[in-house]
Amino acid sequence: MTSTDIRKKFLKYFEERGHVIVPSSSLIPDDTSVLLTTAGMQQFKRYYTGELDAEKTFGSRSVASVQKCFRTSDIDEVGDESHLTFFEMLGNFSFGGYFKKEAIAYAHDFLTKVMGLMIDCVTVFDPEKVPAGDWRKDVPRDDESAAEWRKLGVTDIRPDGTDVFWGPTGSEGPCGPTTEVYVRGLEVWNIVFNQFYADREQRLTPLGTPGVDTGMGLERLAMVAQEKESIFETDLFAPLLEPLPDSLSVREKRIVADHGRGIAFLISDGVEPSNKETGYVLRRLMRRLIVLMRRGLDVSRLLRAVVAGYHDFYRELDERHILDTFQRERDEFSLALERGLRELEKMKEVDAKQAFYLYQSFGLPYEVLKDVGGAKTAKLNREAFDAEYAKHQEISRAGAGKKFGGHGLALDTGELKAGTDEEMQRVVRLHTATHLLHQALRDVLHTEAPQEGSDITPERARFDFGFARKLTDEERAEVERIVNEKIKEDLPVRKVELPKEEAEQSGALHSVRDVYPDTVSVYYVGDSLDTAYSKEFCGGPHVSHTGEIGTFKITKEESAARGIRRIRFAPFRTTRRTGG
Repeated sequence: MTSTDIRKKFLKYFEERGHVIVPSSSLIPDDTSVLLTTAGMQQFKRYYTGELDAEKTFGSRSVASVQKCFRTSDIDEVGDESHLTFFEMLGNFSFGGYFKKEAIAYAHDFLTKVMGLMIDCVTVFDPEKVPAGDWRKDVPRDDESAAEWRKLGVTDIRPDGTDVFWGPTGSEGPCGPTTEVYVRGLEVWNIVFNQFYADREQRLTPLGTPGVDTGMGLERLAMVAQEKESIFETDLFAPLLEPLPDSLSVREKRIVADHGRGIAFLISDGVEPSNKETGYVLRRLMRRLIVLMRRGLDVSRLLRAVVAGYHDFYRELDERHILDTFQRERDEFSLALERGLRELEKMKEVDAKQAFYLYQSFGLPYEVLKDVGGAKTAKLNREAFDAEYAKHQEISRAGAGKKFGGHGLALDTGELKAGTDEEMQRVVRLHTATHLLHQALRDVLHTEAPQEGSDITPERARFDFGFARKLTDEERAEVERIVNEKIKEDLPVRKVELPKEEAEQSGALHSVRDVYPDTVSVYYVGDSLDTAYSKEFCGGPHVSHTGEIGTFKITKEESAARGIRRIRFAPFRTTRRTGG
């Protein structure tokens, strides 16, 4: 059974049982508590908390998806038998539609009947296995799940503690006991029963509507279904590994295959290589492969193979954009790499301070230093390097605070991210531009074009909206013309606070899925709310006049998911503001 077959069978199984199939969300999450999307449930988090209504959004309280995921915590372990950065998660979710009995029955039925596999054992939560003083110690034992498994003929039921209770650590969110399913000695499916909400101090309160959140790794399921000894022997990796040169070790080949997938998907979701956040993650992967090109690795061929293997299911993969982005990074890094390697040769042993110097001066990430340093970097470890990195960040933050009167001027609203005064000005201009863009799309396409998300940093801006097809060249040009016209008019941008109902009656755009307070802020572009060109529910911040924005240019328009289009636009040239 191929990985393509598994995806299709999974989605068909749950669709036939009343689940609405929801496309994978972007690797860049709306959830600001995480850097990248790490699980299928992240795009549904607000349905578990009651902030959003699944019936209103999906027409059902049960959904299923195949979600692309990325975990940075496993980068150092990649190369062994099982660790990955990028992976796919099959999941079925219920927001009050069904609970333990049905979820366990679905899992048993799908694995044993559809996949033809035999379940070895399962785990269930038992507080007796939780260490004293742990915040999960007072959660009741999950006897209900154990009873349901027994009814289905599973006799090897193993009580466990903190490993079978999913919950946020250091943040807040839905949580609850889980039951893990093992096949051929490997955990393939984790079923989470969201019964509680944990605050930042890990204090638990019962959720008003308990829900189900499941995750089954496609790579692991393919491994057991195809009777392979490693995920790297499955059809997901074989086409990537086969053409790699013999000059690479087995471990290095696995790193290449993993990083190639991660690079392609990160770029296709709008990440650009940089020294910050998601851009830094991408840069680490890319530079590791650039170093291996010195040993005969053809990265362009690798990335083309990734697109060929995944494009039928993930239509957002754009081969030309992926290759161009990689080539730019290669051109930028190659000269610094040669200089950095020469500097490395002069060193007898590389400690954390020297490693950070090589990174800061020549752009050599920790992984690259470990790969090429040999005995010189034998004693260098991730913890020491990260500590040195953190020390440098503290110094930088202190300098910024001193420069800007002690405030630091960091901005992170979830949608907008900036670290300095200059960056903040840039993202605020981009943010106001999305309001103009949204209204221009409605004008040109003669449809509501509801906003489906946006992400703005100093390096990039993207705007997602509901629309079924690609824009024509004429439509795209007209959208650009309108936005630039409104910028040239240098219209005032103002805010008014109104009762929610009054704001809705004014025609201000807002999400039908979001829950708003009784009083909302409406930002409008124009002389008055009644005559404004654009008006939206929004928390800000914005420019004071549209002339501050600069030249508007769409760099790309593509599919983000089924029924959702994505527009990308780059930071602008700042024009002279003429308004008062």
